Amino acid sequence: MYEHYWQQVGEKTTVVIRGWQHMSYFSDVSNICWFLEPELAKEIVRVHRVVGNAVTEGRHIIVGTGSSQLFLAALFALSPRDGPEPVSVVSQAPFYSSYPSMTDCLKSGLYKWAGDAQSYSKEGPYIELVTSPNNPDGNVRRSVVNRSEGTLVHDLAYYWPQYTPISSPADHELMLFTVSKSTGHAGMRIGWALVKDLEVAKRMIKFIELNTIGVSKDSQVRATKVLKAVSDSSEHAGSWEGVESFFKFSYRVMAERWKLLREAVNSSRIFSVPEYPPAHCNFLNRVFEPQPAFAWLKCERDIDDCESFLRGHKILARGGKHFGVSPKYVRVSMLDRDNNFNLFVKRLSTILL
Repeated sequence: MYEHYWQQVGEKTTVVIRGWQHMSYFSDVSNICWFLEPELAKEIVRVHRVVGNAVTEGRHIIVGTGSSQLFLAALFALSPRDGPEPVSVVSQAPFYSSYPSMTDCLKSGLYKWAGDAQSYSKEGPYIELVTSPNNPDGNVRRSVVNRSEGTLVHDLAYYWPQYTPISSPADHELMLFTVSKSTGHAGMRIGWALVKDLEVAKRMIKFIELNTIGVSKDSQVRATKVLKAVSDSSEHAGSWEGVESFFKFSYRVMAERWKLLREAVNSSRIFSVPEYPPAHCNFLNRVFEPQPAFAWLKCERDIDDCESFLRGHKILARGGKHFGVSPKYVRVSMLDRDNNFNLFVKRLSTILL
């Protein structure tokens, strides 16, 4: 979806890396995150200040190979070292479909997936994953277990103004962000964590050191350029030669796509999508309903397997069972290229029973 915008921006985000540049493992040995490029750290702080979606003061910034690596680093850092058994990892259903497989893929002795946070009742330490806005259903989330022995990881990949109103800066112990959802550059594989506790930050950094000996400098340099352009487009919009601010463009496209999707859903009378309460966005200075990156589509009537039903109508979606809920639900991306999204809406609106 974001390709068109970055084509308009043109050379402002072009990066030239010469063969002799960025050859060392090290970026800044004075920083505890010694592989974090200093200019990237500056642009991360700046974009959060511009948007107002996260507190960066008093936080350690850790760069990762996407937020996926940072998620695993957080589990490693937060797991008790002397526990009699792996610590339980939970998240409220519907949860991000990769959480269970990522948690259990190495069969770690430190942590294990324990399912839906709402039904979790085991005594002892636990780690709760709070994704807000939530993937897949787009709802604002808070922790649900709320016991003293728990620790929280806040996955805020979608807390940006094209997806949801920014009501206040997020202020949590450990927060994850990624360029893939904020700017569309999934192929960069760059994410970052804002971590309050120094010892947790050190353990996360140690995990990344053992896992990949740092993070690609080439990707960090490119991410720096892109984040700078995002902030510049908001702070200096008047000097951008007809290119609107990144977040205004993104908001406008998402609003139009959700309008088209709701029209298609209403015309079919077979499906439903959630209704979201409107809220005021401090960044855009307007009231609007959340317009998530994914549509959480439900098949009504007697359709029990929505994923298979849609596949029969040449629409690919991910079924609810992957997210810990009924197969009557599916997740559909709202971020594809215009041609694919328009084809999806057209096919959806013509389905009849």
